[in-house]
Amino acid sequence: MNHQTLTEEQQQQIAKAPKWAYNPYAESHTAYLRNNDVTKPAEDYFYWLSQMNKASIIINSEEGLLDKKYAVPFAQGLHTVIKNGNTGGPRPQNIVEFEPYLIAEAGPEASRIHAGRSSQDMLTTASMAIMRQALLDLSAAVISIAETLNELAEKNKETIIPAYTNGVAAQPTSYGHYLHAFIEGFCRDQDRIQEYYQRVNRCALGSMVLNGTGWPLNRDRLASCLGFDEVFENCYDATQIYTLEYAAETAAVCSVIALHVSNFIADIMQQYAQTRPWILLQEDGTSTYVSSAMPQKRNPGILNSTRTKASSILGDCTGAVIRAHNIPSGMADARGVDLTLLVWETTNLLQEFHHILTAIHINPQRSLEELNLDWTASQEVADLLMRKYNIPFRIGHHVASNIVDFARKNNLYPTNFPYKEACRIYKNYTATIDIIDIPKVFPMDEYEFKTTLDPTAIVQHRAVKGGPQLPELKRMLTESIRKIKDYKLWHDQKSTAIAIAKKNLEAAFQKLLKQS
Repeated sequence: MNHQTLTEEQQQQIAKAPKWAYNPYAESHTAYLRNNDVTKPAEDYFYWLSQMNKASIIINSEEGLLDKKYAVPFAQGLHTVIKNGNTGGPRPQNIVEFEPYLIAEAGPEASRIHAGRSSQDMLTTASMAIMRQALLDLSAAVISIAETLNELAEKNKETIIPAYTNGVAAQPTSYGHYLHAFIEGFCRDQDRIQEYYQRVNRCALGSMVLNGTGWPLNRDRLASCLGFDEVFENCYDATQIYTLEYAAETAAVCSVIALHVSNFIADIMQQYAQTRPWILLQEDGTSTYVSSAMPQKRNPGILNSTRTKASSILGDCTGAVIRAHNIPSGMADARGVDLTLLVWETTNLLQEFHHILTAIHINPQRSLEELNLDWTASQEVADLLMRKYNIPFRIGHHVASNIVDFARKNNLYPTNFPYKEACRIYKNYTATIDIIDIPKVFPMDEYEFKTTLDPTAIVQHRAVKGGPQLPELKRMLTESIRKIKDYKLWHDQKSTAIAIAKKNLEAAFQKLLKQS
Protein backbone atom coordinates (compact mmCIF):
# COMPACT_ATOMS: atom_id res chain seq x y z
CA MET A 1 0.00 0.00 0.00
CA ASN A 2 1.36 3.48 -0.74
CA HIS A 3 0.74 7.01 0.42
CA GLN A 4 -1.93 7.65 -2.23
CA THR A 5 -4.30 5.00 -0.77
CA LEU A 6 -4.58 6.80 2.59
CA THR A 7 -7.79 8.63 3.35
CA GLU A 8 -7.79 12.42 3.28
CA GLU A 9 -8.13 12.45 7.06
CA GLN A 10 -5.10 10.18 7.43
CA GLN A 11 -3.03 12.35 5.10
CA GLN A 12 -4.01 15.43 7.11
CA GLN A 13 -2.97 13.60 10.28
CA ILE A 14 0.46 12.94 8.79
CA ALA A 15 0.80 16.53 7.64
CA LYS A 16 0.07 17.73 11.17
CA ALA A 17 2.64 15.44 12.79
CA PRO A 18 4.90 17.31 15.24
CA LYS A 19 7.86 18.68 13.32
CA TRP A 20 10.23 18.27 16.28
CA ALA A 21 9.89 14.52 15.84
CA TYR A 22 11.25 14.67 12.31
CA ASN A 23 14.87 13.94 11.63
CA PRO A 24 16.52 17.29 10.77
CA TYR A 25 19.50 15.53 9.17
CA ALA A 26 17.64 12.83 7.28
CA GLU A 27 20.18 12.03 4.59
CA SER A 28 23.26 11.89 6.81
CA HIS A 29 21.28 10.20 9.57
CA THR A 30 20.18 7.37 7.32
CA ALA A 31 23.74 6.93 6.03
CA TYR A 32 25.07 6.66 9.56
CA LEU A 33 22.36 4.23 10.64
CA ARG A 34 23.11 1.99 7.68
CA ASN A 35 26.83 2.27 8.42
CA ASN A 36 27.08 3.45 4.80
CA ASP A 37 25.68 0.10 3.60
CA VAL A 38 22.86 1.02 1.20
CA THR A 39 21.63 -2.59 1.11
CA LYS A 40 20.82 -2.52 4.82
CA PRO A 41 17.60 -0.93 6.14
CA ALA A 42 18.43 1.92 8.49
CA GLU A 43 17.81 1.33 12.20
CA ASP A 44 16.12 4.72 12.37
CA TYR A 45 12.94 5.81 14.16
CA PHE A 46 10.85 3.89 11.64
CA TYR A 47 12.77 0.72 12.47
CA TRP A 48 12.31 1.14 16.21
CA LEU A 49 8.65 2.13 15.91
CA SER A 50 8.22 -1.13 14.02
CA GLN A 51 10.07 -3.03 16.74
CA MET A 52 7.88 -1.46 19.43
CA ASN A 53 4.72 -2.36 17.53
CA LYS A 54 5.94 -5.94 17.13
CA ALA A 55 6.61 -6.18 20.86
CA SER A 56 3.27 -4.59 21.75
CA ILE A 57 1.27 -6.98 19.53
CA ILE A 58 3.07 -10.07 20.85
CA ILE A 59 3.20 -9.21 24.56
CA ASN A 60 -0.22 -7.56 24.89
CA SER A 61 -1.97 -10.42 23.11
CA GLU A 62 -0.23 -12.96 25.35
CA GLU A 63 -1.10 -11.02 28.52
CA GLY A 64 -4.75 -10.36 27.68
CA LEU A 65 -4.50 -6.64 26.91
CA LEU A 66 -5.16 -7.27 23.21
CA ASP A 67 -7.73 -9.79 22.02
CA LYS A 68 -5.80 -12.62 20.34
CA LYS A 69 -8.09 -12.45 17.31
CA TYR A 70 -6.43 -9.15 16.41
CA ALA A 71 -2.84 -10.31 16.80
CA VAL A 72 -2.42 -11.98 13.41
CA PRO A 73 -4.11 -9.34 11.19
CA PHE A 74 -2.31 -6.56 13.05
CA ALA A 75 1.00 -8.39 12.56
CA GLN A 76 0.26 -8.87 8.87
CA GLY A 77 -0.56 -5.18 8.42
CA LEU A 78 2.61 -4.20 10.30
CA HIS A 79 4.65 -6.59 8.17
CA THR A 80 3.39 -4.85 5.01
CA VAL A 81 4.17 -1.39 6.38
CA ILE A 82 7.70 -2.53 7.21
CA LYS A 83 8.17 -4.18 3.82
CA ASN A 84 7.01 -1.03 2.04
CA GLY A 85 9.32 1.12 4.15
CA ASN A 86 12.28 -1.12 3.37
CA THR A 87 11.67 -1.08 -0.37
CA GLY A 88 11.39 2.62 -1.13
CA GLY A 89 7.91 3.28 0.28
CA PRO A 90 6.93 5.60 3.16
CA ARG A 91 9.24 5.39 6.14
CA PRO A 92 7.54 7.57 8.79
CA GLN A 93 9.78 8.72 11.65
CA ASN A 94 7.15 9.23 14.38
CA ILE A 95 4.07 7.34 15.54
CA VAL A 96 1.63 10.05 14.44
CA GLU A 97 2.79 9.46 10.86
CA PHE A 98 3.27 5.73 11.30
CA GLU A 99 -0.17 4.81 12.60
CA PRO A 100 -2.20 5.88 9.49
CA TYR A 101 -0.17 3.46 7.35
CA LEU A 102 -0.78 0.67 9.85
CA ILE A 103 -4.52 1.44 9.94
CA ALA A 104 -4.61 1.52 6.13
CA GLU A 105 -3.15 -2.01 6.06
CA ALA A 106 -4.80 -3.59 9.13
CA GLY A 107 -8.01 -1.57 9.52
CA PRO A 108 -9.17 0.97 12.13
CA GLU A 109 -9.00 -1.65 14.90
CA ALA A 110 -5.18 -1.47 14.63
CA SER A 111 -5.10 1.61 16.86
CA ARG A 112 -5.75 -0.79 19.77
CA ILE A 113 -2.00 -1.43 19.69
CA HIS A 114 -1.42 2.12 20.86
CA ALA A 115 -3.31 1.75 24.14
CA GLY A 116 -1.09 2.80 27.04
CA ARG A 117 1.51 4.40 24.78
CA SER A 118 2.26 7.95 23.65
CA SER A 119 4.36 9.58 20.99
CA GLN A 120 6.56 10.76 23.85
CA ASP A 121 7.41 7.42 25.41
CA MET A 122 7.86 5.90 21.94
CA LEU A 123 10.09 8.75 20.75
CA THR A 124 12.19 8.44 23.90
CA THR A 125 12.47 4.67 23.51
CA ALA A 126 13.57 4.99 19.89
CA SER A 127 16.02 7.76 20.80
CA MET A 128 17.59 5.65 23.54
CA ALA A 129 17.84 2.62 21.24
CA ILE A 130 19.57 4.65 18.53
CA MET A 131 21.81 6.40 21.05
CA ARG A 132 22.95 3.15 22.69
CA GLN A 133 24.11 1.82 19.32
CA ALA A 134 25.90 5.09 18.64
CA LEU A 135 27.62 4.73 22.02
CA LEU A 136 28.69 1.19 21.18
CA ASP A 137 30.17 2.44 17.90
CA LEU A 138 31.95 5.22 19.80
CA SER A 139 33.16 2.70 22.36
CA ALA A 140 34.69 0.54 19.64
CA ALA A 141 36.54 3.58 18.26
CA VAL A 142 37.84 4.61 21.69
CA ILE A 143 39.04 1.07 22.41
CA SER A 144 40.83 0.99 19.06
CA ILE A 145 42.58 4.29 19.87
CA ALA A 146 43.69 3.02 23.29
CA GLU A 147 44.97 -0.19 21.73
CA THR A 148 46.92 1.65 19.01
CA LEU A 149 48.40 4.08 21.55
CA ASN A 150 49.48 1.13 23.66
CA GLU A 151 51.24 -0.50 20.69
CA LEU A 152 52.97 2.79 19.87
CA ALA A 153 54.01 3.22 23.50
CA GLU A 154 55.48 -0.29 23.58
CA LYS A 155 57.72 0.63 20.65
CA ASN A 156 58.82 3.86 22.31
CA LYS A 157 59.39 2.88 25.93
CA GLU A 158 62.99 4.07 25.72
CA THR A 159 62.55 6.93 23.26
CA ILE A 160 63.57 10.00 25.25
CA ILE A 161 61.82 13.26 24.40
CA PRO A 162 61.40 16.74 25.88
CA ALA A 163 58.18 17.35 27.77
CA TYR A 164 56.72 20.84 27.88
CA THR A 165 54.84 23.01 30.34
CA ASN A 166 53.57 26.49 29.51
CA GLY A 167 54.80 25.83 25.98
CA VAL A 168 58.43 25.59 27.15
CA ALA A 169 60.67 22.52 27.29
CA ALA A 170 60.61 21.48 30.95
CA GLN A 171 61.90 17.95 31.59
CA PRO A 172 62.92 14.81 29.75
CA THR A 173 60.54 11.88 29.67
CA SER A 174 59.94 8.91 27.41
CA TYR A 175 57.54 9.03 24.49
CA GLY A 176 56.05 5.80 25.81
CA HIS A 177 55.28 7.54 29.11
CA TYR A 178 53.69 10.47 27.25
CA LEU A 179 51.56 8.11 25.18
CA HIS A 180 50.49 6.16 28.25
CA ALA A 181 49.15 9.38 29.72
CA PHE A 182 46.82 9.65 26.72
CA ILE A 183 45.90 5.96 27.08
CA GLU A 184 44.74 6.79 30.59
CA GLY A 185 42.70 9.68 29.22
CA PHE A 186 40.99 7.55 26.59
CA CYS A 187 40.37 4.81 29.16
CA ARG A 188 38.50 7.38 31.23
CA ASP A 189 36.55 8.25 28.08
CA GLN A 190 35.60 4.59 27.81
CA ASP A 191 34.60 4.53 31.49
CA ARG A 192 32.34 7.53 30.88
CA ILE A 193 30.79 5.83 27.85
CA GLN A 194 30.04 2.68 29.86
CA GLU A 195 28.52 4.68 32.72
CA TYR A 196 26.46 6.73 30.28
CA TYR A 197 25.40 3.61 28.39
CA GLN A 198 23.91 2.20 31.58
CA ARG A 199 21.68 5.25 31.89
CA VAL A 200 20.76 5.28 28.18
CA ASN A 201 19.96 1.58 27.97
CA ARG A 202 16.63 2.01 29.76
CA CYS A 203 13.20 1.72 28.21
CA ALA A 204 10.48 4.38 28.40
CA LEU A 205 7.84 2.37 26.51
CA GLY A 206 4.66 2.09 28.54
CA SER A 207 5.44 5.10 30.72
CA MET A 208 2.99 6.93 28.44
CA VAL A 209 3.53 10.63 29.19
CA LEU A 210 3.79 12.30 32.61
CA ASN A 211 2.06 9.79 34.91
CA GLY A 212 1.85 6.42 33.19
CA THR A 213 -1.32 4.69 32.02
CA GLY A 214 -4.35 2.84 33.29
CA TRP A 215 -3.42 -0.05 31.04
CA PRO A 216 -1.30 -2.52 33.04
CA LEU A 217 1.37 -2.82 30.38
CA ASN A 218 4.24 -5.13 31.25
CA ARG A 219 6.97 -2.51 30.95
CA ASP A 220 9.73 -4.86 32.07
CA ARG A 221 8.87 -7.42 29.42
CA LEU A 222 8.61 -4.74 26.73
CA ALA A 223 12.05 -3.48 27.74
CA SER A 224 13.58 -6.94 27.62
CA CYS A 225 11.98 -7.65 24.26
CA LEU A 226 13.65 -4.53 22.83
CA GLY A 227 17.05 -5.35 24.32
CA PHE A 228 17.01 -2.83 27.18
CA ASP A 229 18.55 -3.70 30.53
CA GLU A 230 15.79 -2.02 32.55
CA VAL A 231 12.97 0.53 32.50
CA PHE A 232 12.95 4.11 33.67
CA GLU A 233 11.79 3.86 37.27
CA ASN A 234 9.66 7.02 37.20
CA CYS A 235 7.24 7.60 34.33
CA TYR A 236 7.60 11.39 34.54
CA ASP A 237 11.39 11.12 34.47
CA ALA A 238 11.27 8.83 31.43
CA THR A 239 9.92 11.43 29.03
CA GLN A 240 10.28 14.80 30.78
CA ILE A 241 13.48 14.96 32.86
CA TYR A 242 16.01 12.53 31.43
CA THR A 243 15.25 13.60 27.88
CA LEU A 244 16.78 16.99 28.70
CA GLU A 245 19.54 15.67 30.91
CA TYR A 246 20.95 13.26 28.37
CA ALA A 247 21.71 16.12 25.99
CA ALA A 248 24.21 17.49 28.50
CA GLU A 249 25.67 14.05 29.19
CA THR A 250 26.12 13.37 25.48
CA ALA A 251 27.92 16.69 25.19
CA ALA A 252 30.14 15.86 28.16
CA VAL A 253 31.21 12.49 26.75
CA CYS A 254 31.93 13.86 23.28
CA SER A 255 33.60 17.08 24.36
CA VAL A 256 36.23 15.36 26.54
CA ILE A 257 37.12 13.00 23.69
CA ALA A 258 37.45 15.97 21.33
CA LEU A 259 39.70 17.71 23.88
CA HIS A 260 41.99 14.68 24.11
CA VAL A 261 42.31 14.55 20.34
CA SER A 262 42.92 18.28 19.90
CA ASN A 263 45.45 18.32 22.76
CA PHE A 264 47.46 15.52 21.12
CA ILE A 265 47.34 17.25 17.74
CA ALA A 266 48.45 20.56 19.27
CA ASP A 267 51.57 18.85 20.63
CA ILE A 268 52.49 17.60 17.16
CA MET A 269 51.71 20.94 15.53
CA GLN A 270 54.09 22.63 17.96
CA GLN A 271 56.89 20.52 16.47
CA TYR A 272 55.94 21.49 12.92
CA ALA A 273 56.96 25.06 13.75
CA GLN A 274 60.58 23.90 14.10
CA THR A 275 62.97 23.60 11.17
CA ARG A 276 64.04 20.16 12.46
CA PRO A 277 61.15 18.56 14.30
CA TRP A 278 61.65 15.34 16.26
CA ILE A 279 58.12 14.20 15.41
CA LEU A 280 56.46 14.34 11.98
CA LEU A 281 53.79 12.54 9.99
CA GLN A 282 54.95 10.18 7.28
CA GLU A 283 54.57 11.67 3.83
CA ASP A 284 52.26 9.00 2.47
CA GLY A 285 50.01 11.18 0.34
CA THR A 286 47.09 11.03 2.79
CA SER A 287 48.59 12.71 5.87
CA THR A 288 50.50 15.60 4.30
CA TYR A 289 50.50 17.54 1.05
CA VAL A 290 52.96 19.80 -0.80
CA SER A 291 52.32 23.52 -0.61
CA SER A 292 50.95 24.98 -3.84
CA ALA A 293 53.45 27.86 -3.68
CA MET A 294 56.44 26.79 -1.55
CA PRO A 295 58.16 23.60 -2.76
CA GLN A 296 59.87 22.87 0.56
CA LYS A 297 56.65 22.83 2.60
CA ARG A 298 54.83 19.65 3.55
CA ASN A 299 51.60 20.74 5.16
CA PRO A 300 50.12 18.33 7.74
CA GLY A 301 46.66 18.39 6.20
CA ILE A 302 45.14 15.64 8.32
CA LEU A 303 46.21 17.42 11.52
CA ASN A 304 44.41 20.56 10.38
CA SER A 305 41.22 18.81 9.26
CA THR A 306 41.01 16.61 12.35
CA ARG A 307 41.58 19.53 14.69
CA THR A 308 38.88 21.49 12.85
CA LYS A 309 36.47 18.60 13.31
CA ALA A 310 37.29 18.46 17.02
CA SER A 311 36.59 22.18 17.32
CA SER A 312 33.27 21.80 15.50
CA ILE A 313 32.25 18.99 17.85
CA LEU A 314 33.05 21.16 20.86
CA GLY A 315 30.86 23.89 19.39
CA ASP A 316 28.00 21.44 18.79
CA CYS A 317 28.37 20.15 22.35
CA THR A 318 27.91 23.66 23.68
CA GLY A 319 24.83 24.07 21.51
CA ALA A 320 23.33 20.83 22.83
CA VAL A 321 23.65 22.04 26.41
CA ILE A 322 22.27 25.51 25.62
CA ARG A 323 19.16 24.01 23.98
CA ALA A 324 18.47 22.08 27.18
CA HIS A 325 18.99 25.13 29.35
CA ASN A 326 16.28 27.26 30.96
CA ILE A 327 13.24 25.43 29.57
CA PRO A 328 10.48 23.70 31.53
CA SER A 329 10.36 19.92 31.63
CA GLY A 330 8.54 18.35 28.71
CA MET A 331 9.88 20.70 26.07
CA ALA A 332 11.39 19.14 22.98
CA ASP A 333 14.26 21.60 22.45
CA ALA A 334 17.03 19.27 23.61
CA ARG A 335 15.77 16.15 21.88
CA GLY A 336 16.47 15.00 18.38
CA VAL A 337 18.71 12.89 16.29
CA ASP A 338 21.35 15.61 16.21
CA LEU A 339 22.51 14.29 19.59
CA THR A 340 23.13 10.91 18.03
CA LEU A 341 24.86 12.57 15.10
CA LEU A 342 27.12 14.33 17.61
CA VAL A 343 28.22 10.91 18.88
CA TRP A 344 28.73 9.62 15.33
CA GLU A 345 30.77 12.69 14.41
CA THR A 346 32.95 11.98 17.44
CA THR A 347 33.37 8.40 16.23
CA ASN A 348 34.46 9.74 12.83
CA LEU A 349 36.86 12.09 14.59
CA LEU A 350 38.51 9.10 16.27
CA GLN A 351 38.77 7.28 12.96
CA GLU A 352 40.72 10.23 11.54
CA PHE A 353 42.79 10.41 14.70
CA HIS A 354 43.63 6.72 14.30
CA HIS A 355 45.06 7.55 10.87
CA ILE A 356 47.26 10.19 12.52
CA LEU A 357 48.57 7.70 15.08
CA THR A 358 49.55 5.23 12.37
CA ALA A 359 51.37 7.97 10.45
CA ILE A 360 53.53 9.26 13.33
CA HIS A 361 57.28 9.15 12.75
CA ILE A 362 59.67 9.76 15.67
CA ASN A 363 63.33 10.73 15.35
CA PRO A 364 64.88 9.69 18.72
CA GLN A 365 68.29 11.19 17.89
CA ARG A 366 66.71 14.56 17.16
CA SER A 367 64.59 14.56 20.34
CA LEU A 368 67.66 13.72 22.43
CA GLU A 369 69.59 16.46 20.63
CA GLU A 370 66.88 18.98 21.52
CA LEU A 371 67.11 17.95 25.16
CA ASN A 372 70.87 18.42 25.15
CA LEU A 373 70.53 21.86 23.56
CA ASP A 374 68.63 23.10 26.61
CA TRP A 375 68.71 22.65 30.37
CA THR A 376 65.64 20.49 30.92
CA ALA A 377 67.80 18.29 33.16
CA SER A 378 68.67 21.10 35.60
CA GLN A 379 66.00 20.15 38.17
CA GLU A 380 67.77 16.83 38.63
CA VAL A 381 70.79 18.70 40.03
CA ALA A 382 68.62 20.20 42.79
CA ASP A 383 66.86 16.89 43.38
CA LEU A 384 70.09 14.92 43.71
CA LEU A 385 71.72 17.48 46.01
CA MET A 386 68.83 17.03 48.44
CA ARG A 387 68.23 13.30 47.92
CA LYS A 388 71.87 12.25 48.34
CA TYR A 389 73.61 15.13 50.12
CA ASN A 390 70.79 16.50 52.31
CA ILE A 391 71.00 20.00 50.83
CA PRO A 392 67.62 21.79 51.06
CA PHE A 393 65.83 21.81 47.71
CA ARG A 394 65.59 25.57 47.36
CA ILE A 395 69.36 25.95 47.86
CA GLY A 396 70.00 23.28 45.24
CA HIS A 397 67.47 24.98 42.99
CA HIS A 398 69.33 28.30 43.22
CA VAL A 399 72.64 26.57 42.47
CA ALA A 400 71.15 24.86 39.39
CA SER A 401 69.51 28.12 38.29
CA ASN A 402 72.85 29.94 38.54
CA ILE A 403 74.48 27.18 36.49
CA VAL A 404 71.83 27.66 33.78
CA ASP A 405 72.26 31.46 33.81
CA PHE A 406 76.03 31.13 33.38
CA ALA A 407 75.63 28.52 30.64
CA ARG A 408 73.25 30.62 28.59
CA LYS A 409 75.42 33.72 28.87
CA ASN A 410 78.41 31.72 27.64
CA ASN A 411 76.65 29.57 25.03
CA LEU A 412 77.25 26.36 26.97
CA TYR A 413 75.12 23.22 27.03
CA PRO A 414 74.75 20.24 29.37
CA THR A 415 77.09 18.20 27.20
CA ASN A 416 79.99 20.67 27.36
CA PHE A 417 79.48 22.56 30.62
CA PRO A 418 82.79 22.71 32.56
CA TYR A 419 82.68 20.81 35.84
CA LYS A 420 84.97 23.37 37.48
CA GLU A 421 82.40 26.11 36.82
CA ALA A 422 79.73 24.06 38.60
CA CYS A 423 82.07 23.74 41.58
CA ARG A 424 82.75 27.50 41.58
CA ILE A 425 79.07 28.43 41.31
CA TYR A 426 78.15 26.09 44.15
CA LYS A 427 80.92 27.40 46.42
CA ASN A 428 80.09 31.06 45.74
CA TYR A 429 76.38 30.63 46.35
CA THR A 430 76.60 28.46 49.49
CA ALA A 431 79.07 30.93 50.96
CA THR A 432 76.16 33.38 51.19
CA ILE A 433 73.94 30.87 53.03
CA ASP A 434 74.07 30.76 56.82
CA ILE A 435 73.68 26.98 57.15
CA ILE A 436 76.59 25.09 58.72
CA ASP A 437 75.52 21.49 58.06
CA ILE A 438 75.82 21.49 54.26
CA PRO A 439 79.00 20.74 52.25
CA LYS A 440 81.16 23.79 51.59
CA VAL A 441 82.38 22.36 48.30
CA PHE A 442 80.34 20.89 45.47
CA PRO A 443 79.67 17.30 46.65
CA MET A 444 79.24 15.73 43.20
CA ASP A 445 82.28 14.44 41.36
CA GLU A 446 82.59 15.15 37.66
CA TYR A 447 81.10 11.81 36.54
CA GLU A 448 78.08 12.18 38.84
CA PHE A 449 77.53 15.76 37.68
CA LYS A 450 77.61 14.75 34.00
CA THR A 451 75.33 11.76 34.63
CA THR A 452 72.88 14.01 36.43
CA LEU A 453 72.58 16.09 33.27
CA ASP A 454 72.00 13.03 31.05
CA PRO A 455 68.30 13.00 29.97
CA THR A 456 68.25 9.22 29.50
CA ALA A 457 69.71 8.59 32.96
CA ILE A 458 67.22 11.01 34.53
CA VAL A 459 64.25 9.17 33.05
CA GLN A 460 65.49 5.77 34.19
CA HIS A 461 66.36 7.06 37.69
CA ARG A 462 62.76 8.06 38.40
CA ALA A 463 61.48 6.06 41.36
CA VAL A 464 57.82 6.98 42.01
CA LYS A 465 54.79 5.01 41.00
CA GLY A 466 53.55 6.22 37.62
CA GLY A 467 56.93 7.48 36.44
CA PRO A 468 58.65 6.91 33.08
CA GLN A 469 61.32 4.48 34.35
CA LEU A 470 61.29 1.30 32.28
CA PRO A 471 60.03 -1.22 34.89
CA GLU A 472 57.19 1.09 35.93
CA LEU A 473 56.24 1.94 32.36
CA LYS A 474 56.14 -1.76 31.47
CA ARG A 475 53.83 -2.36 34.43
CA MET A 476 51.48 0.43 33.37
CA LEU A 477 51.34 -0.71 29.75
CA THR A 478 50.55 -4.26 30.90
CA GLU A 479 47.73 -2.88 33.04
CA SER A 480 46.45 -0.94 30.02
CA ILE A 481 46.28 -4.17 28.02
CA ARG A 482 44.17 -5.69 30.80
CA LYS A 483 41.83 -2.68 30.79
CA ILE A 484 41.45 -2.81 27.02
CA LYS A 485 40.63 -6.51 27.20
CA ASP A 486 37.89 -5.78 29.75
CA TYR A 487 36.54 -2.96 27.59
CA LYS A 488 36.32 -5.27 24.58
CA LEU A 489 34.47 -7.85 26.66
CA TRP A 490 31.98 -5.22 27.85
CA HIS A 491 31.41 -4.04 24.27
CA ASP A 492 30.88 -7.57 22.97
CA GLN A 493 28.48 -8.45 25.79
CA LYS A 494 26.31 -5.38 25.23
CA SER A 495 26.31 -5.81 21.45
CA THR A 496 25.43 -9.49 21.77
CA ALA A 497 22.58 -8.80 24.20
CA ILE A 498 20.95 -6.40 21.71
CA ALA A 499 21.47 -8.81 18.81
CA ILE A 500 19.87 -11.66 20.76
CA ALA A 501 16.87 -9.51 21.68
CA LYS A 502 16.37 -8.54 18.02
CA LYS A 503 16.64 -12.15 16.94
CA ASN A 504 14.16 -13.35 19.54
CA LEU A 505 11.64 -10.61 18.75
CA GLU A 506 11.83 -11.34 15.04
CA ALA A 507 11.38 -15.08 15.65
CA ALA A 508 8.27 -14.42 17.76
CA PHE A 509 6.89 -12.04 15.12
CA GLN A 510 7.47 -14.50 12.28
CA LYS A 511 5.82 -17.23 14.32
CA LEU A 512 2.77 -15.00 14.69
CA LEU A 513 2.69 -14.27 10.96
CA LYS A 514 2.73 -17.99 10.18
CA GLN A 515 -0.52 -18.46 12.14
CA SER A 516 -2.49 -16.77 9.36
